[in-house]
Amino acid sequence: MRRTRLLAATLILGITAIASAQIAAPATPAQKMAATVLQQTKATTPATCTWGYEDGFRLDGMAAEWHNNADPALFNYIKSAVDPCIAADGSIVGYKAETHTLDNIEMGRAILFLYRVTSQPKYALAAKFLHNQLDQQPRTPSGGYWHKQIYPNQMWLDGAYMAEPFRAEYAATFQSPADFDDIAKQLLLMDAHMRDPDSGLLKHGWDESKSMPWADKTTGLSPEVWGRAMGWYSMALVDTLDWFPKDQPQRPALVAALNRTMAAVVKVQDAKSGLWWQVMDRRSRNALAQRQSDGSILIGMAREENGNYLEASASAMFIYAIAKSVRMGYLPQIYEEDAQKGWDSYQKQFITTNPDGTLTLHGTVKVGGLGGKPYRAGDFDYYIHEPVVDQDKKGVGAFLLAGSEMEQAATQSLGQGKTALMDAWFNSQTRKNALGQSELFHYKWDDDSASGYSLFGRAFESYGVSLATLPAAPTAAALAKASIYLIASPDIPAKNPAPHYMDKPSGDAIEAWVRSGGVLLLFSNDRDNTEFTHFNTLADRFGIHFNPVLSHHVVGDDHSTGEVVIPPANTGIFGEGFTAFMKDTSSITVSGPARAVVTDHGDIMIAISHVGKGVVLAVTDPWVYNEYADGRKMRQYDGFEAAQDLAAWAARQAK
Repeated sequence: MRRTRLLAATLILGITAIASAQIAAPATPAQKMAATVLQQTKATTPATCTWGYEDGFRLDGMAAEWHNNADPALFNYIKSAVDPCIAADGSIVGYKAETHTLDNIEMGRAILFLYRVTSQPKYALAAKFLHNQLDQQPRTPSGGYWHKQIYPNQMWLDGAYMAEPFRAEYAATFQSPADFDDIAKQLLLMDAHMRDPDSGLLKHGWDESKSMPWADKTTGLSPEVWGRAMGWYSMALVDTLDWFPKDQPQRPALVAALNRTMAAVVKVQDAKSGLWWQVMDRRSRNALAQRQSDGSILIGMAREENGNYLEASASAMFIYAIAKSVRMGYLPQIYEEDAQKGWDSYQKQFITTNPDGTLTLHGTVKVGGLGGKPYRAGDFDYYIHEPVVDQDKKGVGAFLLAGSEMEQAATQSLGQGKTALMDAWFNSQTRKNALGQSELFHYKWDDDSASGYSLFGRAFESYGVSLATLPAAPTAAALAKASIYLIASPDIPAKNPAPHYMDKPSGDAIEAWVRSGGVLLLFSNDRDNTEFTHFNTLADRFGIHFNPVLSHHVVGDDHSTGEVVIPPANTGIFGEGFTAFMKDTSSITVSGPARAVVTDHGDIMIAISHVGKGVVLAVTDPWVYNEYADGRKMRQYDGFEAAQDLAAWAARQAK
């Protein structure tokens, strides 16, 4: 189940002359494209700010790939692209607030990404500025955002992606729950007013005033269904749901809108190619795509007799939205076939490999809009005559996102229907965020900083496992909703003035849950950073005892004392042998049903115990938290891969 991280530096060398000694598996298409972006922008990336939705969207794709392989070069690329735009006080260089354009909000996602990883205040302040800009955004009579100041009373599908995923992430990050109702309102207004009742597809634009020449005088809708506009809306729904609270009242309505949307999208998927058309529902029934003399479809410009053509950016957006919706449990598994068919054809239709090993993406329409000067009628003739270009930023961003999802497609069904529950009771430390709000942190799914488990959580999600957090003492009712339960480094007074200690009712509930088939993960720490006495009243039930010692102590930059050799194959957990890093740990003594899995320098570091129908895995260190898994600091060790392996193992064990 293990994925091999391919560093961009290795990729750039390897794609021109495959370095088989360094690369354990062929690079995926998305990894190759990420390496291409790094190589092609290395000499041209300006030191000045380049701010726009096209740049931001490509950064979204690079962030998705970083989450998939923890390549530090991808993180550094995103940071180097954003930093010239953000001053120390959080102001955005050259930002023209008076234009009120949703397009300029999109790059806020990269800002939030950097804040969540680095915790630097300047990113939080910049994100707050953009959030405040949306408070001033003009609205239609129904309450929908104008797409831009120059487009009064008009909602465009493009704007759904430009604004709502950013707003949802901001609301989740900076504790603004009131925003979620309005975020849902923006997306559901489009669902209610822009959806064609016959095809189920949404038209590109809606002029609520019905005054624009392109607007239908009855509905206010633009004439056609433009592929990329539908792509923006599809991605907006699935990405916004990432941040929506599970109990938010409007969440089911968004999931329903996503299901309606993807059902309509799949219905017009080209049966022969598995791709999608520039004007989605206007394929000529009797026409055949242009073909070259060898019978293959002409790359990037397969046109129908009526001039319609298969388009790259929309096709990638739909592949991404479908595959992610399946992985996250919003769509049935059967939809994965549609994503896979599209992805397989996409490589042949739109991608060529250059002599230097870089990739070129063909077939992306450069732009699509309504009204303006020169006037754009939004009719069929307009859409099919806009220029089609190579290596477009929007196309590359969509390709990276689609590729990041398809990298997970083979494993996403492993944990479907299972939930990994994170303890936030025995470890309930808080900190102040950059806006002065108190928040939980330290070994939490939603903590993207060095102290968090966000990459570990994404590993679970890559196998289709849902994530949840338990901010209260465990009970039979709470645990019944979980397949996997993780407790990491219980608090001591030095870490939390009011710690919650393991007690008998909690232990009884956990033991009963394990015996009935639960998978329990217990991660301890060294003697100075975790609680042992009460925690061991739970661990001892399974023949596992954490010893309050300081082992594998690391002083300064001498990391060698924290190296732990993980043997190949015979652990039953880790697919390959590798060297891990565990700094300042406890040790384990086993008895009864428990047995050692990994021993290093005489210390048991990992143990396992099968009890009843369930299993307990114990580790002497929190180990796979972001600091040692995200590639930015300790990339010489395999913390990222270990997180992937642990998540896969737990998903396989879970009932």
